[in-house]
Amino acid sequence: MIRSALAALAMMLALPALAGEQFVDGTGFAVSGYDVVAYRTLPQSPVGTPQPEAVPGRADITAEYNGATFAFATEANRDAFRADPARYVPQYDGHCAYGVSKGGKVPGNPNLWRIVDDKLYLNITENVVGFWEEDIPGNLDLAEGNWPGIEPAEASQSPIPNFDSPAPVKE
Repeated sequence: MIRSALAALAMMLALPALAGEQFVDGTGFAVSGYDVVAYRTLPQSPVGTPQPEAVPGRADITAEYNGATFAFATEANRDAFRADPARYVPQYDGHCAYGVSKGGKVPGNPNLWRIVDDKLYLNITENVVGFWEEDIPGNLDLAEGNWPGIEPAEASQSPIPNFDSPAPVKE
């Protein structure tokens, strides 16, 4: 009896922890209504230079994931997302990667992005991008170490500074 109780406890401890909440801003959409699949089609700028602006999604082309609604520019992008959402969603539930490296959850700006090792990362402000890009590998190591402890916390409720999303567009 004790063995079966210990086995059950071991199995429960081996289960993954529940994911934290996806960051959703006033648009009501994850990533402020921008198409997370479209990032893969944008040319990535060198470190130290601004990235191209993100592609707005459409309010009528959506999918649900991690308790949030994601918008897409095309049905093909939505279908790609549905086939492998973990490949496309921003890391840290859409929170600022540099903020996570510092131990907190602050919102991520969809126009301040970078793909590193096939993963999408967002940051909160242009100044923060500068700090993030000074040592991306080191900041990723810190963020990965911090994330398990802060992931279960509620999503950030803060607005993204100096950002007003025109997305998702209504067609």
